Amino acid sequence: MFELLAATLPSGAILALIVLAALILLSAVVLVVQRYRRCPSNRILVIYGKVGGQRAAKALHGGGAFVWPIIQDYAYLSLEPMTIDIELTSALSKKNIRVAVPSTFTIGISTQPDIMNNAAERLLGLAERDIASTARDIILGQMRLVIATLTIEEINTDRERFLDLVNKNVNYELNKVGLYMINVNVRDITDESGYIEALGRKAAAEAINQAKIEVADAERSGAIGQATANREREVRVAEQAAQAAIGSKQAERDQRIRTSELEAEGISGEASAKRAQDIAVAEQAAQAVQGKKNAEAEQRIKVASLEAQAVDGENTSKAEIADSMAKLAERQATARRKGDVALANASRDVLIAEKDEELARMEKEIIAKQMIERKQIEIDADAEAEKIRRIAKGNADGILARYLAEAEGVQKVLESKAAGYERLIASCGDQKQLAASLLIIEKLPELVAEQVKAIQNLKIDKITVWDSGQSAGSANGENVPTGSTGNFLRGLIGALPPMHELAQQAGIDLPAVLGRVDKPAANQSHRPAAPSPRKPDHKPGE
Repeated sequence: MFELLAATLPSGAILALIVLAALILLSAVVLVVQRYRRCPSNRILVIYGKVGGQRAAKALHGGGAFVWPIIQDYAYLSLEPMTIDIELTSALSKKNIRVAVPSTFTIGISTQPDIMNNAAERLLGLAERDIASTARDIILGQMRLVIATLTIEEINTDRERFLDLVNKNVNYELNKVGLYMINVNVRDITDESGYIEALGRKAAAEAINQAKIEVADAERSGAIGQATANREREVRVAEQAAQAAIGSKQAERDQRIRTSELEAEGISGEASAKRAQDIAVAEQAAQAVQGKKNAEAEQRIKVASLEAQAVDGENTSKAEIADSMAKLAERQATARRKGDVALANASRDVLIAEKDEELARMEKEIIAKQMIERKQIEIDADAEAEKIRRIAKGNADGILARYLAEAEGVQKVLESKAAGYERLIASCGDQKQLAASLLIIEKLPELVAEQVKAIQNLKIDKITVWDSGQSAGSANGENVPTGSTGNFLRGLIGALPPMHELAQQAGIDLPAVLGRVDKPAANQSHRPAAPSPRKPDHKPGE
């Protein structure tokens, strides 16, 4: 084909075609280079226009895409995070306590495909402050919603659950406009009534009371240990002192006994020698016998005296031993008494500590709870009273507005009637009495209608009246029936002429049920003829 085209066309035309083809190819390359857009990592490329399908835009993060001229255009959305300070105040919690939760939220445009498309549809072309304002409104609403489902205790103690609920609710709503929450920092949680501060004081009081209990337990253990050690030391000292005194007394007693025995032996030896001497002398002389007897007597007295001294020494030793034992028992009793006193003091300290612990427990479990319940009852009562006051005020305002509107309407009606009456009197000119007649004529249809209502439902042909049939003379000497039926009909017929006259004066016609009254002649009475009595419609036995 190219060889055939080259053979049929001149060389200049072929060169022109080649140049044209090169220009077209170059233009296509330049167009592709200019319309191919790359997406930076910190931005989202949004291609809008005719993008295929039912979508209004196509969002890309990373990579690039060709933007067709004329039918498509592009723009970028920044992925840089935005910091929003939320000064949330007077948020109503679950128990109707208003709290303030100032927070700082960090948000940004999400890179998830569905959320990116939402951002492309709702945030494209908005300034950063407009995006932040939209996000702030969403966050405030969801924060109030989350706080309304939690109590003060749950918000203050379970921060993890509170932040989890905030994260879920806020992210769910932000995703609808293409945003998501990166981080939330709750700076503080306060309330207008001081409830959170009261909870903090309660926790501090519980910690202080627990510390006091632990200190009392430690002091009690130390006092008990010290008293036990002192008691054991005094008992040991008393035992050693008693043993030393016993040893000393035993040594003194042995010494005295030994000395008495040696003295007795010496005296006994001397007595024996003297007795031998006296016997030898007695043999020599008769006088020696009496001396001998005297010596024996003296010897016996001396021996008895020495034996008495020995017994007295033994008794003295035994008395001293008894005194030592008594002193030992007294010291042991003193030591035992001191130990019992120390133990009693320790027991008293234990009881005092247990009493303080019980008081602290009561303050924690009963008094604090009652104070909280009383505060809650006061808050609920104030809220209920405020509700009743507002409802009563609203009802009173509504009733007052209704009465004011009714009064205004009545005033308008009266003013309109007064103006109409004034114009009616003015139209009568000098004949002011015509105004009353005109007003009566105006009300005449209503009066006639009320009179017609009084008898229109009466079925006279169905009325059965039983009476005595007695008659009485009238004023002109005629006998007129005066029974119940006669009186009823006469009263009814007697009322017709005034009604007809009043209607004729007003220029109106009465209904046919009331009959018609002709004008009487000059020589006739104005009294209408009494209707002929109707035979009662009844059957025998009725």
